[in-house]
Order: sequence, then C-alpha cells, then structure tokens
Amino acid sequence: MKRDIERILIARGSIADRVRALGESITSRLEDVEEDQEIVLVAVMTGSIIFVADLVRHLPMKLRIQLMTASSYVGKSTKSNGDPMLGKLPDVKGKYVLLVDDILDSGKTLTRIRNELQTLEPMLIESCVLLRKKIDSAKCVPCEYVGFEIEDEFVVGYGLDYDGFYRNFPDIGVICPE
Repeated sequence: MKRDIERILIARGSIADRVRALGESITSRLEDVEEDQEIVLVAVMTGSIIFVADLVRHLPMKLRIQLMTASSYVGKSTKSNGDPMLGKLPDVKGKYVLLVDDILDSGKTLTRIRNELQTLEPMLIESCVLLRKKIDSAKCVPCEYVGFEIEDEFVVGYGLDYDGFYRNFPDIGVICPE
C-alpha cells in the first residue's frame, strides 16, 4: 500500500491533534444547546467513518449517531461524477444536527445533503469536515468546522479511498499518478 502513496500530506499525529481540537470547538458550541434538545450527528458514509469514530470520542455529551450514504465518485475515478446520490435521510425534525463528512471538494455533496436535511425542519444544521480543498466551489459552501485546508489534490487514507482501497491507511497521502 505504501508504494502507491506518492507522499504523506498530513501525518497521523497531526490528524489526531486536529480532531481533538475540533471536538473541543464543537463541545464548546454545544454547551449552549438546551438539555432537552436532541443532538444528532449525521455521518456521511463511508469516507467519514474513521474521522467520526475519532471525533465522537472528543464529544462528551449525549448525542445520537445517524448514518447516511452519499456518493459522487464511481470506480477508479479521481474526479467527482457530478450530482451525488443520497441514501435514506435520517429523522432530524426539531433537532440540532452536526453533519460530518471527510472532505469538501466540489461542494455538491455537502450542499445537497444540507438542503435535503433542511427540508426536514431541524432546529439547526452545522457541518464539520476533516478536509476542505482550497478551491472556490468548496470555500462557498457553509462549513462551521474545518480540520485542514488542502490543495486540490486527490488524497487517500484516514477513511478516504480510491476505488474502495486505502481507507485504512493511517495518514492522509497523495496517491501516485497511474
């Protein structure tokens, strides 16, 4: 697997430190949420699975975790195929929603999910992504919590994949050109 990685972009120690800091920021924000207000963390699968698993360990509050599928990449493509396909939407009516995804690149997936969830009348939706690409389309999408800003490169590891592989790579790396 390591031979397929051109270079490490973000090492696992830096990821762990940043996830802890994101958890602290989110916790600080959620201290204002009323005791009887339900908090739902909506994890966009499958890419966010490792990020979510680490992030929730830094969120010391009562919350539900709901899984949602979304896909905008097909097969061995390193470019999004356009409109994301969404799975079943979770019940978020009247709830505080923390939408968590692995990467914000074109912005289409996060925008579509936020718009669809908004139709279900949550109290509030906030988004958290591990990575946001430094491109205009990504910067225009509302995202309250961002782990790292990265250049427009195809990255794998820490949940991010190429054709279903490399999710278990513990660092975030740039994949070798084919």
